[in-house]
Amino acid sequence: MGFDCDVIVIGGGPAGSTAAAALARDGRSVVILERDTFPRFHIGESLLASVNDVFEAIGASELIRAAQFPQKWGATFMTPDGHVERFADFAISSEVPSPQTWQVPRAEFDDMLLRHAASCGADVRQRHRVVDITFAADGVQVSYRVNRGEQDDPDPGPDPAATLRGQMLIDASGRASLLGRRFGLRVNEPGLANVAVFSHYAGVPRAEGRRAGDIRIVARADGGWFWLIPISNELMSVGAVLPQQAFLAQRRMEAGELLQCLIADTPAVARLVAAAERRWPVRVERDFSYASKRYAGDRWITVGDAGAFLDPVFSSGVAIALESGLEGARAVERGLARGDLSARAFRAFDRRQRARYRSFRRFVVSFYTPAFRDLFFSDDPPQRMFRAVITVLAGYWRPSLVSRVWLHLFFLSVRMQAKFGFERSHLDQGHEDQVSVGSAFRRT
Repeated sequence: MGFDCDVIVIGGGPAGSTAAAALARDGRSVVILERDTFPRFHIGESLLASVNDVFEAIGASELIRAAQFPQKWGATFMTPDGHVERFADFAISSEVPSPQTWQVPRAEFDDMLLRHAASCGADVRQRHRVVDITFAADGVQVSYRVNRGEQDDPDPGPDPAATLRGQMLIDASGRASLLGRRFGLRVNEPGLANVAVFSHYAGVPRAEGRRAGDIRIVARADGGWFWLIPISNELMSVGAVLPQQAFLAQRRMEAGELLQCLIADTPAVARLVAAAERRWPVRVERDFSYASKRYAGDRWITVGDAGAFLDPVFSSGVAIALESGLEGARAVERGLARGDLSARAFRAFDRRQRARYRSFRRFVVSFYTPAFRDLFFSDDPPQRMFRAVITVLAGYWRPSLVSRVWLHLFFLSVRMQAKFGFERSHLDQGHEDQVSVGSAFRRT
């Protein structure tokens, strides 16, 4: 039996679009099955500098620049009262070749990437919902239904599903994680079982000059944090992330009231949105951190959120999606060229996805500890150590050997601070603790 295409991609988000564009540019026949209709809403608007390499590889750099999204050069981390700020400027690291990136409204950004995949030669089929996947020794068959309405029909009716046959399958189905659930691959992160509450606001003041487009991360005394992301000239994405215990400690209320309460008890955020107007309904996301036991098997790989997703505090989500999509495409292209699409052929791809996840996870888990925040917000940290941290926060998770040594020292300092440091973080004590905490950091 012949093939309808070389590669079937499930999902047209950033990971799927990137993989499809790269493979199509290599001359492979690719079909994207996307259940929704683009543009559609999605959270996760802040990019890392490392995505510039991906845009260049798939021929999308000029397209992205022409969109004139708000420029992002880094991030500003603030204590709850706003008295202490830590600027994470990607340009201070010599290991970040193109430090300027973007803040993006995901509906527009994702639609742009999907259209780019189509312009590269991918067959993009929206409103196509996958209902079954069959693997065989000689190929993959996907069954799907076409949704002809504006929303997915919960009762697809008696019409039989259509089928599509390819040599290889790339699962880019996002948090639906079709293969992850089917094969029992998902590994939840109970320590990161957090809750996000967010919306879009107009009228939020911005920093001056080059920092106007930076994301602001405002720490909360309960271990959570706020994001403020300028996604257009008018709108600011504003959201709070709470650890599960902090969320459960809140009295029961509807999402809009909860967000207002969280804003009110975070002074730095309250000042910034005092005169702002909410323009979107308030949305809630839960339990959004998980890894995977495997990222590849015989005739399949997972990319982006279909494989793993981490708490968004360091904006790694879209970067991981884009990079894993490109790496997945390259691995699949090599497998097709060699005639080997077995799990063994994707071992290097699988190892790289695991390593990237572990690298970012170390930062995310540490961020929720007082010791990490004390050191991160300290006065005048060692510059080489700080540059190493910024290199990873810019998306370059596998930096030079020298930077890796400084990162090891940084996390060693975090452990020492946790074991021998102050009983309470300066985040809820006030600015007066800065000298002592800064001194502890400088001794490393």
